Amino acid sequence: MGNAELHSLHIHPVKAFRGVALRSRAVEPWGLAGDRRWVVIDDGGKVVTQRGQPRLALAAAELRPDGGLRLSAPGREAVTVPVPEPGVTVTVDIFGEKVEAVPATAAAHAWCSGYLGADVRLVHMDDPARRRPVAPEHALPGETVSFADGFPLLLTTVASLDALNSLIARGDHAGEGPLPMNRFRPNVVVAGTAAWAEDGWSRIAIGEVAFRVTKRCGRCVVTTTDQRTAERGREPLRTLARHRRVGGDLAFGQNLVPERTGTIRLGDPVTILG
Repeated sequence: MGNAELHSLHIHPVKAFRGVALRSRAVEPWGLAGDRRWVVIDDGGKVVTQRGQPRLALAAAELRPDGGLRLSAPGREAVTVPVPEPGVTVTVDIFGEKVEAVPATAAAHAWCSGYLGADVRLVHMDDPARRRPVAPEHALPGETVSFADGFPLLLTTVASLDALNSLIARGDHAGEGPLPMNRFRPNVVVAGTAAWAEDGWSRIAIGEVAFRVTKRCGRCVVTTTDQRTAERGREPLRTLARHRRVGGDLAFGQNLVPERTGTIRLGDPVTILG
């Protein structure tokens, strides 16, 4: 394990939009700086993700220095979205959990609605320190999270993807593989481990920042969505169901909660603390 290192680093400024690869990033208590602070909601307040709108995979959100966004997508003129001023919030329903957020501009709503062909709005989490707690069964008091599915960071490993792709190659839908890591939309990707080594971790450090490893990540239909074309297949869920079923979950990757803040960088050593 002495050679384990941070192989790649990613944020998703708008939940469900295309990821952005980085060389370094600040770790905040609720996740990587700028990760999933924005989300699209439908006219009932429910989050809109690639589960129901796979075309979101083709939409890009460039994070501007002031925290605002530049949204772009195939066939649409880009739009700049400022961080909304503090004020009236709307209630966001994220998988049954209610979270308050601040609406973006009318132009942002129009852009997102026009792209998806549905009445949607873009909203911003103004204060992640108090808006949304981590699930209490996996959290310490006061721990919070952005609009990520449930935890501040998601970790995957190169070796486990290689092992999964080997299993896919022997299955009924071998033609769909090998799958790239972006199917799993991680924040941090670690190289230099054994396959599935992360199953046994409880605490790690990436460079100077320590993290608690909370639970395996159960995967959904988003992983079957080609992030370049928005087309869906059967893998990896078919293979995960055969080889990586843990309780009710099809497991790939681990969820992390930071124990401190700091900056992580590509090439940082990854140390297993427990």
